[in-house]
Amino acid sequence: MTGYLLRRVGQAVVVVIGLMALTFLLIHLEPGSVARSVLGLKATADRIAIFNATYGLNQPLYKQFWAYVDQVAHGNLGVSYYLQQPVSSLFAQRLPRDLLLLGSSTVLALLISLPMGMYQAVKRGGFADITLSTVSFTLYCMPAFWLAVMLVAVFAVETHVFLPEAPAGSSIGSALAQPRALVLPVLTLTLIQVAGFSRYMRASAIDTLAQEFLRVVRAKGLPERLVLSRHVLRNSLLPVVTVVGLSLPGLVTGAIVVEEVFNYQGMGLLFYDAATHHDFPTLLGSTLIVGVATVVGNLLADIAYGILDPRVRYAGR
Repeated sequence: MTGYLLRRVGQAVVVVIGLMALTFLLIHLEPGSVARSVLGLKATADRIAIFNATYGLNQPLYKQFWAYVDQVAHGNLGVSYYLQQPVSSLFAQRLPRDLLLLGSSTVLALLISLPMGMYQAVKRGGFADITLSTVSFTLYCMPAFWLAVMLVAVFAVETHVFLPEAPAGSSIGSALAQPRALVLPVLTLTLIQVAGFSRYMRASAIDTLAQEFLRVVRAKGLPERLVLSRHVLRNSLLPVVTVVGLSLPGLVTGAIVVEEVFNYQGMGLLFYDAATHHDFPTLLGSTLIVGVATVVGNLLADIAYGILDPRVRYAGR
């Protein structure tokens, strides 16, 4: 187990470095002038030259990348070109709000999708299974922005049950102070995740229900409720744990769209604004944070996989 984790950590470091290099290259290949985007179209040549010299944009690309790696190694993510604030301070303001949004939606999605998938597996082929499958497929195929707009139209414009815009402010306290304004962003991301998680849970539970060991369990007289909760549920969770660990990039992508629609002051909206203003330090920092979070999420999923299934032996891998 220890050897496997060490190998996985080594692989994670290589992945993060590769992500940094690829993202740096792609961002700098983006067409348009960074200086003109930040300073305006009427900026003089002298002002543009000063801007490029100040941020090292007049250096060869490999020197810029080395300077960036050295900067990150010292815990410095740079200064936002557009907002003129340290990127780390921007992240410190926005990350708690994102943790609230993404964390609450993921927990709600799991609380809904796990029993939903189990129920579909037990009642597979029936009317309830077909109906829930249709709903989940519809949600799975629906673009995040379209779902968000539809929820606003129904629950904010037509019925006035919830607010059409997310809580104002950049602190987590301001978000919690307006729960009605927080419902629709959380609901959008929850429904997007329920569609995927429930399908995996249903397929995994159907496969578990077909295993021979359940016949022995039932032959011992264990009630069906305990059979499902103690044996079927635990064994069916294994693929779902992996899916949860791998779902972070897609969840962040959905959060960018949702935060733009609801004007939620989180990392997604910050990334969107940085992309429209050629704010390289913010883009690179956001990508690095998401990349590290994804790698760590996958590592935690592997650890959880081993805990849920003691038969797994990492030493042989």
